[in-house]
Amino acid sequence: MSKVYREKSEVREPAVAGAFYPSEARVLERQIRGFLDSVDQKGIEGDVVALISPHAGYMYSGQVAAFSYKLLEGSDFHKVIVIAPSHRAYFDGASVYNKRGYKTPLGVVPIDVDLCNRIIAQTRIVDYHAKAHTEEHSLEVQVPFLQIVLEEFELVPIVMGSQDFDTCKALSDAIVKAIGDEKALIIASSDLSHFHNYDRAVSLDRIVLDHINGFDPKGLAVDLEKRKCEACGGGPIITVLLIAKKLGANKAKVLKYANSGDVTGDRNRVVGYAAAAVYKNPGKTRDKIDRERVGVDLGLDEEEKKTLLRIARTVIECTAKHQEVPKFNIRSDILSEKRGAFVTLHKQDALRGCIGNIHGNRPLHITIEEMAAAAAFEDPRFTPVTEKELQNIDIEISALTPLRKIDRVEEIEVGKHGIYIKKGYHSGLLLPQVATEQRWNRTTFLEQTCHKAGLPRNAWKDKDASIYVFSADIFSENK
Repeated sequence: MSKVYREKSEVREPAVAGAFYPSEARVLERQIRGFLDSVDQKGIEGDVVALISPHAGYMYSGQVAAFSYKLLEGSDFHKVIVIAPSHRAYFDGASVYNKRGYKTPLGVVPIDVDLCNRIIAQTRIVDYHAKAHTEEHSLEVQVPFLQIVLEEFELVPIVMGSQDFDTCKALSDAIVKAIGDEKALIIASSDLSHFHNYDRAVSLDRIVLDHINGFDPKGLAVDLEKRKCEACGGGPIITVLLIAKKLGANKAKVLKYANSGDVTGDRNRVVGYAAAAVYKNPGKTRDKIDRERVGVDLGLDEEEKKTLLRIARTVIECTAKHQEVPKFNIRSDILSEKRGAFVTLHKQDALRGCIGNIHGNRPLHITIEEMAAAAAFEDPRFTPVTEKELQNIDIEISALTPLRKIDRVEEIEVGKHGIYIKKGYHSGLLLPQVATEQRWNRTTFLEQTCHKAGLPRNAWKDKDASIYVFSADIFSENK
């Protein structure tokens, strides 16, 4: 719990206690501990560097936030930097609250004034604006959770007035320089889409979640600017991802997603919430993962696999360099079979593109040509691959078996099958390796496929939902 602070003149008083969360300490603590006790998840494999947490009223987003804060139980963070968006004050850049303390019903958290001032000193875009903090809820609602899960800590409260990528980059650089060798936890406060119907919200939010899982701050910035997705704390998310990368994090993972419709049952105008962790995962880069065999063996020998990988690499490199793609002389019968396939690109262990054709209406080697180009230059979640990125791009190919419709979900074998779900105008597919890498069970795999399709997570249970399985021969340049 936080220290008792006797100086009141420079202590930020709570603005939304009694509205966004309980104003009575005992009730507030009981509510937060109840949220934390309800979290049923395994820990991440690595060391937490940063968290992403929602900032609505606790009755709406508190349970989602608990999925992030649960990871801090037993941790030894003594400095916490929280970055939140401004809802009430309009100003350029970011504002750091560099006063004495930050109060909630659970007590007063001391401010790390020295670190605050070091951040301010790094760049002109950071200063102190009193109006940015006085009534702002997005930062305040994070503090009681921190008071419960951490022992004693000092806080650095930052509110962003502008959230463009240049501001995010400048703020991230300033924070990293100011931190130096000190250990600090970084938290982004953000809700997702606002006031769309349930299905539209899930579709918009999925884009943000994919960028988080892909550890892709630039891609998120581009899609937010193009209004392909929404996040009222998009700037804090981008900034935190940039900081975490500079502090050595190499993985990001969405821990929980929900929206207000899941809480209230009103699916007409919902707000999206996500909890996520960004962390260091030493020894777990894609070329070092020691995992069991996933998918099936389609009879491709090593030379045929190398040929397909070489085709994909050549297509991507020639296109990125604005050179003509050569014609490939393929004599292998198996490479000429009509087969669906996905080409997946990774850059420094993060997803960089993934596009596939599930129908198997073209020879496999031609499918790979087409999907390699699409994954590198047409995946709407990412900007096109550039020439200077080529040396850091790793290619994975999934050659597919035909789709097979199933009547019972018990037919799904995690580690062997991918899933394709279709319901009305919605459809979604996840490859076999996704469930294995994420250590999902069958139910979670189905829920995540529904999520990918922009459907409610339990839509696979609906009578009008069609479920297909397929498998794949999966191979990459690093295996």
